Amino acid sequence: MDLTHNAFGTWSGGRFMHFGESLTEERFISLIRLAYDSGIRTFVTSDVYGVGRADQILGQALNDFDRESYCLVGMLGHDIYEGKREGSKGYPRFSNPSLRSASEYSSFLKMAAEKSLENCSANKFDLVMLHNPDEKGYNDPAVWDAMSELKVAGFTDRLGIAPGPANGFTLDLIYSFEQFGELMDWAMIILNPLEPWPGRLCLKAAENAGIDILTRVVDYGGIFHGTMKPDHEFRAGDHRTYRPSGWVEEGLRRVDNMRSIIDKYDLSELHFSCLWNLSHTPVRSVVPTFIQEAGDDAKPIEDLVREYGTLPIESPFSQAEVDEIAAIGDNTGCMMLKGASNRHAESLRPDEWPMRPELMELADRHGLGSEW
Repeated sequence: MDLTHNAFGTWSGGRFMHFGESLTEERFISLIRLAYDSGIRTFVTSDVYGVGRADQILGQALNDFDRESYCLVGMLGHDIYEGKREGSKGYPRFSNPSLRSASEYSSFLKMAAEKSLENCSANKFDLVMLHNPDEKGYNDPAVWDAMSELKVAGFTDRLGIAPGPANGFTLDLIYSFEQFGELMDWAMIILNPLEPWPGRLCLKAAENAGIDILTRVVDYGGIFHGTMKPDHEFRAGDHRTYRPSGWVEEGLRRVDNMRSIIDKYDLSELHFSCLWNLSHTPVRSVVPTFIQEAGDDAKPIEDLVREYGTLPIESPFSQAEVDEIAAIGDNTGCMMLKGASNRHAESLRPDEWPMRPELMELADRHGLGSEW
């Protein structure tokens, strides 16, 4: 089964990523079942979330449903087995040369896929995505040879790439499309009406390579759930407190400037954001983050999921409206992007590395400028 237009990610609910209130395990399981009952048929998980626990909870939640009735997406790439977690940097990627040689990539990925499937109570993924790859994941043929062997061995029907955890990787991603696109079916990027940059920069290359796009952070940190107000109070430890001061107020102001289009089609804010994403040719699926905001008067997360389950498949927006929305939300240059950059002389982190000449040639060829 291929991905449906709306998907549910196991990073929702605050259990494995710190957004809003952390749901109890029982409530989280009920939320996943509610997502299914509400018509959502694609579920995205990763072995690194809770070091396998997210996979297990998803498997438990979906155990009573026919496996053929939903699409299961697994993300692999962090070495939670032999790697040592390095604080906020997380686990090293499996392609780290201190952990193994290229000849061992395939055996690691097969082992990780097998364990993740066991935790998910499933015997096969519909899609496996390379999760938060390091520099090698974007340019080393050995990585993609190993990924392709997952299909040959019957662990999955499709392959993809999921850059992160922060935003960027644009040139690296386009390079991987051009070099390994024949092996890829899907890519996941950050995109929403308040973050059209840099996600839109890679869409034409994805389309040319025949790669479908799954977009995350569709809710823009909860803004498009329609529950946040100016001076929103975040729970202690909430990951969103690391954003620049005033981002909520600025986001709400821009959404108000989009209000005429939202109201024209009688859309909820979340449906508006999702459908704007789906207006772009290669974007075929969206996956918001569902957040139970703190406070007794906060909208129940279950209501957000029910609303999302009614998301239409077809976007109503004209191309002029798509572009108008992007112009209102334009965030070009708002942050330092991860991946290849002229800022770096050597590779010191798994998500930042030096620029390579072939990437600058690619940037020129795609009209993406020289400021990287």
